[in-house]
Amino acid sequence: MSRPFWQPLLAVAVLVAAAFCALGLGTPHVPPHRLAGAVLDGDATLAGIVVTELRIPRLVLALIAGACLGAAGLVLQEALRNPLAVPEMLGVSSGAALGVAAPLVLALSLPAVVQPLLALGGAVLGGGLTLLAAGLGRSPSAVLLTGAAVAAALQAALLVLMVMADQLDLQLIYRYLLGSLSARTWEDVTGLWPWLLVAAPALVLCAPVLSVMRLGDEDAEALGVRAQRARLAALAVAVVLIAPVTAVCGPVAWVGFLAPHLARWFDPASGAVRWLPWSAVWGAVVVTVADVPARLALAPVETPAGAWTALLGVPAGIALMRSGRRGGRGAGGRRTTATGHRPETVGEETR
Repeated sequence: MSRPFWQPLLAVAVLVAAAFCALGLGTPHVPPHRLAGAVLDGDATLAGIVVTELRIPRLVLALIAGACLGAAGLVLQEALRNPLAVPEMLGVSSGAALGVAAPLVLALSLPAVVQPLLALGGAVLGGGLTLLAAGLGRSPSAVLLTGAAVAAALQAALLVLMVMADQLDLQLIYRYLLGSLSARTWEDVTGLWPWLLVAAPALVLCAPVLSVMRLGDEDAEALGVRAQRARLAALAVAVVLIAPVTAVCGPVAWVGFLAPHLARWFDPASGAVRWLPWSAVWGAVVVTVADVPARLALAPVETPAGAWTALLGVPAGIALMRSGRRGGRGAGGRRTTATGHRPETVGEETR
């Protein structure tokens, strides 16, 4: 049977297994056959309180955060036609983290509802600096290289903030910068819904344009798509997806790298329209799976989920990317890149 056939079966199986582990394992331990009873008990028992008030909102947040990061990763990779274009490499995640961490170190008392706006402002700052320095996105390769430099500069600013912080704030910032779902509640989950209502229709409109942009800037222009404006719009959509998630649980690293490669590996013959929902699904799977060892591996001490997504996601994504390159053949037997589009050529050299 083909890979596309196995994709939904494997995704659902892994997600269900991870969900049962997330809801049942830990202290107190709740066996799978008692989970429904614990949910119905609500606040009547300790197990009910833990499951309904701590574990379920944490699971829902993992699903939403992973889906947003996975979709954002595909948007950036397709818009820049580069499989390495991820939020961590474009200054978006670092800018969002800086926007949230700065008020904490500077002892500015701000309501929690403002945090997504601070993250959005920081993400816009990071992405805007990248595009301005790269000439407003005229060249995909220039955007990626410039983004790496901007991300490094923003991370240096975060290090300066960590030097200025006291011991308590330093621990909070350190855990936040690695991406953690610890101690998240229903309030954190409900704060994401307004942003999702904005991002979902934007993604629906964005997907067909991404399919055209895979052909290259010249071909896209010939088909009526203004590549530079489309690239700016794609970055804006990615910012709206990444910023609120980063505000709540920090920059959960490399989910936007691994999830799109999983979607492409299972269905290499499709395009952005089909890859986009599956990137969201695999992003949700990756974060949900990573949060299980983050919570249990060193219990009772929790480790950040972002550490596990980086530890497992980077080598897995590279392996999938290499596999896609070896098997990628375009129409007529021409070689294609891991993202499915033909490599650009200059003279006799292939880029």
